[in-house]
Amino acid sequence: MEIRNVILRGSFNPAVSSIQTRKARLFTKLATPDLSENGSPRWVSMKCDCSFHSHTLPTKTNLQQCRSSAQKAECKGISDVEEDKPKAKIRRKNLAVFVSGGGSNFRSIHEATLNGSVYGDIVVLVTNKHDCGGAEYARSKGIPVIVFPKRKDTEEVFSAEDLVSALRSVKVDFILLAGYLKLIPAALIQAYPKAILNIHPSLLPAFGGKGYYGMKVHKAVIASGARYSGPTIHYVDEQYDTGRILAQRVVPVLAKDTSEELAARVLHEEHKLYVEVSAALCEERITWREDGVPLIQSKETNIASKVTPSPIVDERFQVKVGHR
Repeated sequence: MEIRNVILRGSFNPAVSSIQTRKARLFTKLATPDLSENGSPRWVSMKCDCSFHSHTLPTKTNLQQCRSSAQKAECKGISDVEEDKPKAKIRRKNLAVFVSGGGSNFRSIHEATLNGSVYGDIVVLVTNKHDCGGAEYARSKGIPVIVFPKRKDTEEVFSAEDLVSALRSVKVDFILLAGYLKLIPAALIQAYPKAILNIHPSLLPAFGGKGYYGMKVHKAVIASGARYSGPTIHYVDEQYDTGRILAQRVVPVLAKDTSEELAARVLHEEHKLYVEVSAALCEERITWREDGVPLIQSKETNIASKVTPSPIVDERFQVKVGHR
């Protein structure tokens, strides 16, 4: 019985050597040896994404395999597009960093924005010391520097409202305090609700509050006999170190630790933790529990969880304490 051939850019003979799809999948009709009840050829419409070897006519099995191959390829393409969608929807964030000293955390976050670990840009640095290490680094990288509050011996007036206006003028989304030793004014907190973070070198609420900063914290930790310390990142309210805790990283206190040795290990963890949290912030992966507790949504598993280490063992009770 005569079997009609499908024409694709010209004719070809029934002994098809190969059918290949190059850049785009083509919709075509292929003849099968099966006949319908009235004796006419039965036609199959499909996406062709495979080839038939020479001297082999298309069969039902060939067609099923080809259709399966095309569907898998199509699903993969759709999946790839869906994976790209979240990134396409998220706008790159503008960050302001506040420092009072050398700004090592500021530098770590800035480097992370450059290498792609943090989906944001530091658009301004705020400091209360115009000649501190953090300010010098910012100027060397072309980052604008704002001095706030102004020194008492200057006649220039720069209020909290002026600071808010300055930050808004460069479209700041989030504020990161990285060793800034001044109390944040209420006007700024009200202008940026749930958008200001601070890092503290102890496991809050322990060893926090007014007067606890820098080496004073580590000396107090060692003097207390505490077995563990580590950095805490928390939201900022109108008091020192009392805002909602977002993330912590546990660092063991060794028996013969000096305050300097402990400070170095805690700072090492600070740099890693602040980058992780900044990345979550810029990728909009922070959610709030019904009771007001902030949580970080995991990038890998898409499950809400805090950025913390594995459970630790409290030596006093020998029970596992899971840090959430």
